[in-house]
Amino acid sequence: MARLWPKSLLGQMLISVAIALLIAQSISAALLWRASENRREEAVLNAAAVQLIIGPRDQTSRESRRGANQRRTPELRGSNGPPRRGLRLEVTDEDPRLQGDRPDAALETRLREVLQNQNVVPANILVTQRLALSDPFIRERPRLVRRLDIRGDQSSRILVAAIQMSEGGDWQVARVPLQRARGNALRTIVLQTLFIFAILMGLHFLLLRRITRPLAMLTRRTELFGQGAAPTAPLAAEGPDDIRQLVDAHNAMESRIAALLDEKDIMLGAIGHDLKTPLAALRVRIESVDDAAERGKMAESIEDITRSLDDILTLARVGRTGAPPEKAQLAALVSSVVEEFEDMGKDVTVSSLDRIAYPVHLTWLKRAIRNLISNAVRYAGRAEVSLLAQDHVTIIRIEDSGPGIPADQIAGMLEPFTRGEASRNRDTGGAGLGLTLARAIAEQHGGKLILSNRAGGGLRAEIQLPPANV
Repeated sequence: MARLWPKSLLGQMLISVAIALLIAQSISAALLWRASENRREEAVLNAAAVQLIIGPRDQTSRESRRGANQRRTPELRGSNGPPRRGLRLEVTDEDPRLQGDRPDAALETRLREVLQNQNVVPANILVTQRLALSDPFIRERPRLVRRLDIRGDQSSRILVAAIQMSEGGDWQVARVPLQRARGNALRTIVLQTLFIFAILMGLHFLLLRRITRPLAMLTRRTELFGQGAAPTAPLAAEGPDDIRQLVDAHNAMESRIAALLDEKDIMLGAIGHDLKTPLAALRVRIESVDDAAERGKMAESIEDITRSLDDILTLARVGRTGAPPEKAQLAALVSSVVEEFEDMGKDVTVSSLDRIAYPVHLTWLKRAIRNLISNAVRYAGRAEVSLLAQDHVTIIRIEDSGPGIPADQIAGMLEPFTRGEASRNRDTGGAGLGLTLARAIAEQHGGKLILSNRAGGGLRAEIQLPPANV
């Protein structure tokens, strides 16, 4: 059921209205159908009552009564059919009940009330329904069967209403053909429902579309802004006032955030310039130091500061590129990074490379892969790299056989300036920004960075990228 339920606001509102309308129309159809059946029963019962009331109960000759009833029997009009003449009244001293008859207590009560209103108070009343051809009175009269046109119709039914004025007296039996329930009312309800569906669903679609269209535009604009896209012209405010106010508030917030980010970039650029310039000058000045060992330590410290500053500035700028991602062969990209480490004499190997085309920011993704491989080489001495596609997810995996990370510290290792080794020595860990930067780059591509310990020892780092939207 959850799979069939739409996820969009437009779909959920339309299907909710459709279900509510269907329930309302079903209840209405049931009530109308019941009212139609009641009217049909009332007409048939009244026709039977007329025959019983006007029947010549004081005549002694059955033949004269038979003739009188033939003259006085009125024409009956069913609720859904042409006029039909009722059957003549039968007077018999035999019990009119047949085997299998089921007396209808409700109709018997209603017939008694009708008769009492006409000052006819019978001692016994019987009202039942039966198949027309199962009634001996009809079956024994071929002309009557032909007149009722039921020769080939085994399902035609009649209402039998009988009264006995005194205990042990004759029974007066009236028979009225039952009109079949026709589909006119049902067709009317179906057509009415379709018409209401067309009107209401059309109006609701237009109204909800007026609401959901600007919401969809706002969602897309927020996604693009969250991915670092440069803001363009403000989003046009459309739809009802509430939606317009939401769009205006978003435009104001986006403008404010963009201004703050621009100020941050300017500030970072100034900080980088102000710090790198004296570092460069200091690098020149240490050349005058006579002690080579001391000069090397000082140069190494300056390089550490410069690299840490680069990492900080890079982390702050991730996601702020205005260029769109480029579609690239990830196998070639991963191979190029691995070759860099091989050229430096590092033990980095490739286990498997699936051919996958994916839109990426090349410089950033290379930086993330480089950081993960550097961590593996630093702590384990070697790294194994693979690229594969699993369940529509693209995975760049770097594995090592080092000490791994305690399970309760894995989440913390992704935070800035967090390291598994306490020193700030570049050979044993650096500033603790490599994993943070790799995670930020993965998230910039809509993916995530996952760290886990391998069963056989070592750490597995995976950049998981979602299905490409290209």
